[in-house]
Parts: sequence; C-alpha cells; structure tokens
Amino acid sequence: MELTERVENVLELSLTQKNGLEKLHVNTVRDLLWHFPARYEDFSRFKTISNVTPKEHITVEGKITHIDLRKTWKSKVAIAEGTFADATGTLKLIWFHQPYIARFLKDGDLIRIRGEIQSGKRGLYIANPFFEKIDRLSISLNIKERGLIPVYPETRGISSRWLHFHITKLLQSASLNFKDILPKAILTTYHLPSLIHSLRAIHTPRNEREAEGARKRFAFEEIFLLQLSRIKERKLLEKKKSFILKTDEEALKEFLEKPPFTLTASQRIVLEDLKNDIATPTPMARLLEGDVGSGKTILAAIISFIAVKNDAQVAYMAPTEILASQHFNAFSELFKGLRIKIGLITSSDTRVFPSKAFPKTSAHVSRTQLLRWAKSGEIKILIGTHALIEKKVQFNNLALIVVDEQHRFGVQQRARLARTKMQTENPLPHFLSMTATPIPRTLALTVYGDLDLSVLDEMPPGRSPTETMILMGRTRKKAWDTMREEINKGHQAFVICPRIEHDDDRIKSVKKEAERLKKEIFPDFTIGVLHGKLTPKEKETTMEKYKKGEIQILVSTSVIEVGIDIPNATVMVVEGAERFGLAQLHQMRGRIGRGKHKSIFFVISDSQGEKTKDRLHALRNARSGFELAEYDLQLRGAGELTGSSQWGISDVGMEALKNIKMVEAARKEARNIIEKDPELSQSPLLKGEIEIINKKLLHFE
Repeated sequence: MELTERVENVLELSLTQKNGLEKLHVNTVRDLLWHFPARYEDFSRFKTISNVTPKEHITVEGKITHIDLRKTWKSKVAIAEGTFADATGTLKLIWFHQPYIARFLKDGDLIRIRGEIQSGKRGLYIANPFFEKIDRLSISLNIKERGLIPVYPETRGISSRWLHFHITKLLQSASLNFKDILPKAILTTYHLPSLIHSLRAIHTPRNEREAEGARKRFAFEEIFLLQLSRIKERKLLEKKKSFILKTDEEALKEFLEKPPFTLTASQRIVLEDLKNDIATPTPMARLLEGDVGSGKTILAAIISFIAVKNDAQVAYMAPTEILASQHFNAFSELFKGLRIKIGLITSSDTRVFPSKAFPKTSAHVSRTQLLRWAKSGEIKILIGTHALIEKKVQFNNLALIVVDEQHRFGVQQRARLARTKMQTENPLPHFLSMTATPIPRTLALTVYGDLDLSVLDEMPPGRSPTETMILMGRTRKKAWDTMREEINKGHQAFVICPRIEHDDDRIKSVKKEAERLKKEIFPDFTIGVLHGKLTPKEKETTMEKYKKGEIQILVSTSVIEVGIDIPNATVMVVEGAERFGLAQLHQMRGRIGRGKHKSIFFVISDSQGEKTKDRLHALRNARSGFELAEYDLQLRGAGELTGSSQWGISDVGMEALKNIKMVEAARKEARNIIEKDPELSQSPLLKGEIEIINKKLLHFE
C-alpha cells in the first residue's frame, strides 16, 4: 500500500464519511496517517465523584441532572448553576458571568468536565469548569488500561474514535510502504526516531514521553523541509538576472519634499537597503515588516518612483479591493503633478490617474483601455488585487512588484506576472513584500528564509498614543459612554465582532450587534456594517460613507484589521477579544489613533480565564507588535498568530517555532544539503517533498 493511495480505495466509506474526510483535508493514506492528535486523554487520571477531594484538579464524565440561571443578591452577577452526576454521586457546577451556559446545557446532557474541586457551605463544587458535550461515557468502555487515548480534530461523520480505530488498523498493516524522508545522518545527530516508529508513537503512545518524542521528530521534519524549500528557492533566484534601477538623487530629493512629513531614521535605513537591492542585476527579494502606521506605503511609493524614473513599470498588489483603492488614492496624491500615469484594476473597478479632463483627479476607464495602456507601457504604476495576475494583464517593462500582506510570491509567480519565460536571458522583476503582521523571528527564518528582512521599528511623529482599556464580564457601559462622548465631538467609532452571523448567543455577530446597538444603545446615531459576505461594491459604498462621516459607528468583522485608514475614528470596541490572536488585536488597534486626536481601544471578554486576562494585559502593556507576536507564540502557539493556514505550517510544526535551537539546527542541515546538491538530484525523496510544500505555500498557482 502506497502513501499516495486514495483513502476511499483502502477504507469502506459512506458518503457522509467521505465528505467529512474531505473537510479535514484527508484524501490519501498519507493525509490520514499525518492527521495527528490535537491532544491526549489520560484515562488513568479520570475520577469518579465519590473519590474526589478539595483542591484536586480532576476530569470527570457524567450528565447534567438540573441546570438553571440566577443572580447574586447584592451584585446581581448572572450565575449558571448545574447539578452534575455520575454513577457514584453528584457535584455542583457554577459558572459566573456566563448565563448562556444555562441555555446551552440541558437536563440529561452528557458532558466531560475539567476543573479544581472546591469546598463550600453546600458541599463540593467546581467554579467555571471547562466542559464539552460527549456522545457517550468513556469510562464505561474499559479503556483505562490503554493509558493515553488520542483526541483528533473531527467533523460531522468522522469522530475521534473512528479516526483512532482506522489509523491504528493502517499502522498494523504489513503492506504499508514507508520510506523515511529524513536522511539517516540527521536522525542520528538529533536522536530522532524513525518514521514508522514515530507514526506509531504519535497515534498509539505508551506514555507522554513517547508521544512527545514523535511530535519532536515530525516538528523537526516539517521545519527542515520548509527551510530546504526556501533555501533552494533563494539559490534559484540568485542565478536569475533583473533590472538595474539607478537612483536619480536630485529627482528623489525633489519627490521627498512632497509628503507632509519627513522620513524617520528607520525609514531611511530601509530605503537605503531597497535602493542598494534594485541597483544590482540580482532580483531583489525583501520582506518589509512594520507596525500599523509605521510608514511602509511611503517607502513603496519612493521605490516605485525610482523604478518609473528608470522608464520601468511597477505592479502593486493589495489583498482587498478597499485597500487597493486606498493605495491608488494615496499614490495619486503623492504623484500629483509628476505626469506619471497610475492605474487601478480590481474585479469591479478600473481607473486611471491623472484624468485627461481634470488632471488633479482620477477617471473611470474601460478595462480594455486600461489593459492597452499597461501593455504599451503608458501606465507606469498599476495597482490592483489578484486581478493583476489575470492572463489578460500584460506589461511592457515590469521591473518591480510590490505585494502588500501577501508574503508568498516566488520565482515562478514573478515570471508569470511579468509574462516572462523562465530563461536566464529574461530579467525577473524585483520583489518587495510588505506586512503589518508581526512575525516572530523563528517563523520569519522558517517561512521567509528566501527573503531578506527589513524592519520599521519606529513610528512617524504626530500620531497620538492609543489608550487600551480591558473590560471583563458583561459590563459595557464605559465603552458605550466613551463612544457617545467621542461621536458628539464629531468623531467616529468601530465595533468589532468575531462573526458575521451566529446562532450561538455566546458569540457576538455583526448583524445582531448592529441591530441591537441601533435599537437599544444608539438610536440617534447612524450605524453601518462591513463584513466579508458583502459584494465589493457594497463594501466600497460603506467605506465611502464612513470616510465622509455619513456613518458614525461601523460594526465590522476583523476585515478592518488590514489597511483601512480613517483618521477621524477615535474609538474601537472589540467584542469576544479572547477569540482573536494578539497580533490581530494589535493590528485592529492600529486602525485608530491615526489622526491628531487621542484614541481609546476597548477589548471586551466574557471569559474569566487567567490566560485571557494575561494576554489582554500583555496587549495593553506591549510596546510593539513584534513583542506581542513573540508573546503570543509562547503562550498560545504560532497557529494562533493569524491562523496557521496563512503560513502553510501544521500545528505540530508551529510548536517547533517556540524552539529557536531546533529552527536553527534545521536551517543548518538544509543549507548543508543545498550547498552539496543545489538541485536535490541526489535526493529524489526530498525533492518530491519540497515540490509539494511549494504548492501549498504559493498562493498564486
């Protein structure tokens, strides 16, 4: 049996199970075997109610026999109180500030709880226990003697037990054809177990140490392969030719007098890096990191100006239509009076600046006309979304690609955008990727090992500091009072919700919250909504109204975290703050405080957990997004930074990023292999693996 065998050819699957596996991205035998447990249940630690003692941390399974909602007499705090029973006794469960639990749990529900036993006047109880609904009681299955039981990510039709049964069965099969990807020398040097041993240990461990050893091996393997793919990509890039773009210092000096602010020391250092990169025949490959508002866009404009002065073209790609339009407007302002034609292309809009009739403004043009100007070279800077990489978009002399918040854009993608065949004599455009997403050093080393890194660690003068206020529990009066006060001064506000719409009362949704605010809190203010399900035209209309001040409160999902610039917005309220990564919250915070007025950022969480409190206090006290990113990595895991899918790394691989020694060791081994065998012709297994990785990493296939 090959690892590439389709899973439906090996297992008998119902349609529901097949659909469930597809949702879990399990298509082959390999996918199934690499679907690792999220955690393990140690059934030797399971307790029955009759043998628990105060101050003991326990896990118990049983059922809810009664649950209701009440309020404390003095402070009127909402309490969900339940009676929980197993075959040996009963126990009180109490949840403070979480009234939804009384609606979520019903009499007779089977649940598993974890928490600390406490003793009170009415006997033993657990305050704010973690709980999860279960289909049946594990204790009755006589699985204690099996020790650690893996708990897998599951979905409808595919339970954790189903996965464990079939994965175990596959691992017992004598027909499995395993070839270890990692060279024997690496396994020996770092004391890593073999592939087959690791698979058995991660799915059916005898103890925690064995499971941890297997996770370490798979973590090292993933980080090593990523490093290998990035270093190989860099070597390929270094063989290519690019455009030599010289800087006309006099023209640049004149251009720099246009913006209403001077460059910071940090911006000047990065600008020198960029100028040096594009002045050589080797294609630039640079990632520019900078906090929200640190001045990345002005650097992109300067480097674009230098390219245009060399009679070359620039492609500037933004992640959303709103942001593409915003960059187009910013560039139009910066390049006003310079007779440099700038174009905008998105799925719903095509514009050009300057307009023939009104040279100080832009004009809508037909898509055909815009494409003609891009192909002839008349348009010097073309700004757009993914529409830029459509086959119909052709350039005459594309020398620079700037990509905002889209970090993966490799050699093949540059060639495709430039409509250049992958031959040595055809120059590749220079490439600058920019991000406001704070990236921990280990992640940057791993995923962006093919890019040089520049960091803007200084904010331009004139920005007012933003105060961060934490509200725990159900009270929001302070936030609403502040919003009312600021709006009455003529300012605007954001309210951020975790969901667009949601049936679960625990999670605030944009639609319901906008309706509630309009009806109950702010009937006298204009409220708008913004989320991913709106059409591009609806989003643009909403943002235009907000920019003009026609909308006073914008209720939105986290879509606003990227790039939106409203200097008049001075208040932001984030509901369900525990559901966002710290880097996300920090970027949201950067959407306010962009003008001269003091701004206030409210983070609201109904969670009473200590981890949530610690995270939010770290957000309040942090000096930069990079500091927060490192903190989030250690506390929650890198998968929580902005979602592991953005980086193309599994949860196991993300855990390795907490270990700088492992990352550096993997990088060292990858470099050694590429130095000896740049094309990996002597290592076909490794070559095949990194081809798979590159397909996952590159978003523009």
